[in-house]
Amino acid sequence: MPLEEIIRTKTGIQNLDKALNGGFPQGNIVLVSGGAGTGKSTFCLQYLLNGATLFGEKGLYVSTEQNKAELMKQARGFNWNLTDLEQKNLIKIVFFDITGADGFPERLNTLIQEFKPKRLIIDSLTTLTDSLIVSGIGNDKEFSLVQIAETVNPIPRTEQIVTKNILYRLFKEIKKFGVTTLLTSELPEDQRTLSADGVSEFVADGVIVFKSLTVGDSTARNLEIKKMRYTQVDGGLKAYDFTKDGIILL
Repeated sequence: MPLEEIIRTKTGIQNLDKALNGGFPQGNIVLVSGGAGTGKSTFCLQYLLNGATLFGEKGLYVSTEQNKAELMKQARGFNWNLTDLEQKNLIKIVFFDITGADGFPERLNTLIQEFKPKRLIIDSLTTLTDSLIVSGIGNDKEFSLVQIAETVNPIPRTEQIVTKNILYRLFKEIKKFGVTTLLTSELPEDQRTLSADGVSEFVADGVIVFKSLTVGDSTARNLEIKKMRYTQVDGGLKAYDFTKDGIILL
């Protein structure tokens, strides 16, 4: 019996798709980690733009940090016309105010059902998970048991336990729609884990880490595919740079 062929979601960045053996496996949830200024949001915008312009696939961008006007301004720096793609109903950008984060899973569910995207961005997972913990998404039986147990006998890394519970629930909601998803995570320079919470990299299907190192007047930028379920990948550091058209792998 022949093996089932993996359907791919191409990034449209030629050398990256080659390294991914043709693109992300469709439906994968991929963590995009990196420090400030490494290009995480630019990469996510480019992923949606290429999906719309090269492959005719609809993309939904959910931001918890930059508002829509800021993202549009960022796109114009690369001559990307997101307004035109919005008018053609190929891209939708939604800003989610985390100061009033009630009902995020329900709102995301509704957005996906109504817009029916093939590609989804959540930028950033770091601020989202923090706000969901505070707003009480975890206030179900499992979360309450953790809180109760901690008051009786403190449990090491309780916050990670709660975060993992939240991520499993959030990813389960996303998975049922079959969208290929990128989630960004801040990564401080001295961080030993692959995400800000130290949990996301174990729950996600894939992890791509963006790094930059400035020495004097020059900056070296590299990305690495740390993990990708359901496909072989070309690992190792890969140099990338910013051009007038976006990110390219060198």
